Amino acid sequence: MELQLWIYYTIAVMILTASPGPSILLCVTKSASQGYNYAIYSAFGSLIAIISIMTLSFTGLGIIIASSELIFTIIKYAGALYLIYLGYKSWTSKQQNYHFEKKKDISKKDKLSSFISGFIVGASNPKAIIFFIALFPQFINPDTSLLNQYIIFVSTFAVLELSWLLFYIYLGHKSSNWFLQKGRARLFNKVTGGIFISFGILLSTTNKT
Repeated sequence: MELQLWIYYTIAVMILTASPGPSILLCVTKSASQGYNYAIYSAFGSLIAIISIMTLSFTGLGIIIASSELIFTIIKYAGALYLIYLGYKSWTSKQQNYHFEKKKDISKKDKLSSFISGFIVGASNPKAIIFFIALFPQFINPDTSLLNQYIIFVSTFAVLELSWLLFYIYLGHKSSNWFLQKGRARLFNKVTGGIFISFGILLSTTNKT
């Protein structure tokens, strides 16, 4: 891949990954309300989901998903319902204050739960498939190794996506002292609950065009 082409691709991905969305909101929420280590597993879950979408799109399977109205609709509404569910849980929470210990180690159950929540949120937006289907043809050179190009595309995206997620997790972690003050949990749950529900509603209204 030519250096100039890679730079253009990197700029496009940087803009995409820096934009706040459901995955970033989830990671910030986890970091602020449960601790840094919980958010890390959610970040990895989201990253694996997006890389899976990239792989589907790159290999052509994404075209099948994108062209099927039924599959697209199922993915769209499943993701929207999950985001609304997260928002509902947060909005209706009776918790008034946060009390958590910033542990170096967390249980396997908590690790898995955080990873799964990140994966579901990361995979819940079918627009990602459409984005990568539209993006890849602009940069793929059919005269060179597709495998090498795939490795470059994925590794570049993975580094930028994880970097931004860790940055937002850090911000959430640094602000945790504010959230630990009395009564802040209720306010935070209402705000994040409303945002999650809004994301879910917006996702349900998306289409392929």
